[in-house]
Amino acid sequence: MTQTRSTAAAARSMVLPLALAQFIASYAASNMNVAISTIADDIGTSVAGIQATITFFTLTMAALMIPGSKLTDIWGRKFCFNLGMIIYGAGALIASLAQGLGLMFVGYSLLEGVGSALMIPPIYILITVAFDDMATRGKYFGIVSGAAGLGSASGPLIGGLITSTLGWRASFLAQFAVVVVILFLGRKIPEPARTGPRPKFDLWGAVISAVGLVLVVSGILFSNSHGIISWQVFVPVLAGLGVLVFFLRYLGGRERRGQVPLLATRLFRNRVSNLGLSTQVVQWLIMQGSFFVISVYIQQVRHYDAIHTGLLLTPATIGVLLASAVAGRMASRRAQAMLVRGGFVLTTVGMILVPLLVREDSAVWTFVPGLLLMGFGVGVMLTASVNVVQSSFGDEDQADISGLSRAVSNLGSSLGVAIAGSILVAANGKHLGTPFAVALGLLAGISLLGLLAAMFIPRKPPPRAAPGSPATGEAAA
Repeated sequence: MTQTRSTAAAARSMVLPLALAQFIASYAASNMNVAISTIADDIGTSVAGIQATITFFTLTMAALMIPGSKLTDIWGRKFCFNLGMIIYGAGALIASLAQGLGLMFVGYSLLEGVGSALMIPPIYILITVAFDDMATRGKYFGIVSGAAGLGSASGPLIGGLITSTLGWRASFLAQFAVVVVILFLGRKIPEPARTGPRPKFDLWGAVISAVGLVLVVSGILFSNSHGIISWQVFVPVLAGLGVLVFFLRYLGGRERRGQVPLLATRLFRNRVSNLGLSTQVVQWLIMQGSFFVISVYIQQVRHYDAIHTGLLLTPATIGVLLASAVAGRMASRRAQAMLVRGGFVLTTVGMILVPLLVREDSAVWTFVPGLLLMGFGVGVMLTASVNVVQSSFGDEDQADISGLSRAVSNLGSSLGVAIAGSILVAANGKHLGTPFAVALGLLAGISLLGLLAAMFIPRKPPPRAAPGSPATGEAAA
């Protein structure tokens, strides 16, 4: 489809509110950690209570990301984006007024979680359907991925600054203000034309998938307090995996009966997409895990506060932003598979450089080479992997693959923090430097597994097959 100049300009103008929405969603997931004690003291609850609200925020997103994505096919992409922003903004406003744990739970855990599950999938769907060629998509996916990385990396810094100067309530009020700006900027986002009949919502599929994902993610989160090798982790994770296997069989049964499932099973038969999703799990795992390890090291060994910790992590943020700035140019000159591979190599080298250069009394500059490489590598491969996955399917499957992709990314994030945290908790506190190096070393090894998966992504993506055809989703390298 050839866009007119005015249509192309309108499409480009929609990227700013979408990027801002991704930024605020990533910020919400990372800024709370620096204000836990302050909020707990102010509203008369415990640190464990605030940590529980953060956990439930994660679980709400995990449970609703796939159903929320499917609703974009039923209610419309722009409508779901706006609805998600409104719910998220209402949650931020309620949380800012909370005088106890109950209202904080409703505002932050429930409403911001539901809003995120509704607004995040349309971000990627709208960009995919608005831009046809891989290079242009790469450019704008780079902007959105950069916003995600910036929100996640700068959350502790911005949150720490706001909490220290204006109070934690101002942080939620700032989120509400950004939501208002996004809704204003996004009022001219075009609603993509429907490509088929309005599907019915698969309620039982939504329930089953939510139960499976909640069990898996909650089991992973339990590792923070019980260690990764414990029955409190294995039981819910294994139960969740069992539920997800049943979910796949349930989807196949609905298709055989001629009913519309929550997710089309052809999504799981696309080799290129599956490889892209595998790299996404590893990317988010190593990104969140390594940033967690380095942040804890800076605070426990270097004894920096939250604000200075955020400042010291700035090279990683700069790396992500640099990668986002050149994403379009790289996508037009290099195959997406090569960018994913190169990103893993750069990130792995960066993760090795940090423990090699940094010591308890070393200069601040020793953090820069490793963090900069890590940020740039993550920015490169996140953009390329999203491009690979979203571009593997036509417009009619964008809701399904976007929800699946975001669910996979959330799972990787949870795994990264859980694995890294378990290593640090299990380590002997007498030798503080050792567990951090071990954790980064393990994450670097997992990064190499992601590189191995990326080696099988074909340099030239195969043509899309028509929905329902025998070749659909069975693309070969």
